[in-house]
Amino acid sequence: MYKDGKLIIAKGEKELCLLPKMANRHGLIAGATGTGKTTTLKVMAESFAAAGVPVFLADIKGDLAGMAKMGEGKEWVKNSVEKLGLDGFGYTQFPTRFWDVFGVKGHPVRTTMTEIGPMLLARILDLNTTQEGILNIAFRVADENGLLLLDIKDLRAMLQYVSANAKELSQIYGNITPQSVSAILRSLLTLEDAGGDKFFGEPALDVKDWMSVSYDGKGFINILHCEQLFQQPVLYSTFMLWMLSELYETLPEVGDLEKPKMVFFFDEAHLLFDDAPKALLQKVEQVVRLIRSKGVGVYFITQSPTDIPDSVLGQLGNRVQHALRAYTPAEIKKVKAAAETFRANEAFDTVEVITTLATGQALISFLDEGGAPSVVEVAQVLPPQSFTGTLTDEERAASMASSGMGGKYDNEVDRESAYEILMQVAQEARAAQEEKARLAEEAKEAEKRAKEAEKAAEKRAKQAEKEEAARIKAAEKAEAARLKALQKEEEARIKAEEKAEKERQKKIEQIATNAAKSMTNSILSNTLKRKTSKNRSVAEKALTSAYNTAIGNVGRQATTSLVRGLLGTLLK
Repeated sequence: MYKDGKLIIAKGEKELCLLPKMANRHGLIAGATGTGKTTTLKVMAESFAAAGVPVFLADIKGDLAGMAKMGEGKEWVKNSVEKLGLDGFGYTQFPTRFWDVFGVKGHPVRTTMTEIGPMLLARILDLNTTQEGILNIAFRVADENGLLLLDIKDLRAMLQYVSANAKELSQIYGNITPQSVSAILRSLLTLEDAGGDKFFGEPALDVKDWMSVSYDGKGFINILHCEQLFQQPVLYSTFMLWMLSELYETLPEVGDLEKPKMVFFFDEAHLLFDDAPKALLQKVEQVVRLIRSKGVGVYFITQSPTDIPDSVLGQLGNRVQHALRAYTPAEIKKVKAAAETFRANEAFDTVEVITTLATGQALISFLDEGGAPSVVEVAQVLPPQSFTGTLTDEERAASMASSGMGGKYDNEVDRESAYEILMQVAQEARAAQEEKARLAEEAKEAEKRAKEAEKAAEKRAKQAEKEEAARIKAAEKAEAARLKALQKEEEARIKAEEKAEKERQKKIEQIATNAAKSMTNSILSNTLKRKTSKNRSVAEKALTSAYNTAIGNVGRQATTSLVRGLLGTLLK
């Protein structure tokens, strides 16, 4: 309840008020399950909103949405108001905006891979040191090449690119093993299956949209619906830390203000610190320590103060401690540690009181005007002024429709980023590879065709050579046959001529013989009358001349021999 410039949170012997100008010194709401932490959170959020301070809180159980609805006189609320004697208490409702990472019961809350960064992402993915180093390399290469990492598919494409070019990149950034890249990709797949694909993308959340004030001066209460998100504790806690980091990095330095620019409630805060690496704890400590100067108050809600590291716990000036149960030595130790975080009150034993507080009661210590913690008091937390319960789906939908945020965040945008660019590069590379393969195949095919053509040419040449040889052989055979036939014809002709010559010679001889006989008879008759040698010679010449005249010049020698023979016989 906000009254007279103060946030009245509880009442015991006196009203316990949280001073707005001390609200950015952060705070803690602790206590066992069922002791009233949620009611305290709600009352504080309502008080801040009434003071005109925007609020962000996580609704893990779905019971904080009622702040958007007018309160009603439930029995326990009426009893609390009467018991505490709350003057000026009235039922009201508060300007509320609903958000949901999965976009189901609120406007989608998205961020980009680049904005969340490799360190927080490594925690979400539960990566070891080596894998986180490779994740850093992927982010570094993307940044140096102007590649936007917006969603999961962008980071997946970037990791595949890093793996494909590991040989070259390892020489610059260090060893990149396929096994580590594969492990990161598997973790990304798990995150995607858990709904991470809804969380990473655009339009990314602008935290300045949370820092709004309604027309009547009340700060908007931004409720993140976390029933589903809380099923992934690491994602939930890392998401909350990212939002704190965004506030820190976005807002300017303002110093100490009369009231915070915004208050951030971090429920189940122990999840942020469970198994957190040293680097992450240092980041949390840095953000909590420095965000105060940005005008933001951070309030952690958890079961025990021991859930918060001492380096962070020491910065939480405003504290509300509900009951703690102590049944074991470890629990007793936690109770004592919680009691020691308060400035002691001589009127009671803080350790004893912590274990006996009723539901709704708390040990409370807020910072005073000088910034010092007040003496711890036992008090009853006020009842909420808004509706105590959740909203129907119709009421929630109506609230979302009038929030003014739907047009900005409800429709996802997928602009060109690392995935599209790397896919284009990959497609071009594949196209070049395919073209190279095609050219190689064409060259191979051309070579094959050339060889086949050469082989066919050789075959044709051999066939032509064979045919030419056969033709030559046939020609030679034909020529030989022709020559043989000619030779045979010539031999037949010669033989015929010889035969004809023989017959002619025979006829000639016959004619000559006959002529010679006739002439011889004439010559012999005269020659026989004169048997001298002179007459012999004359007779021989006369006879030869007679023969030559009879047969011409053919067979002269034979004629001579014949005449001599005849004369020799006749002249003996």
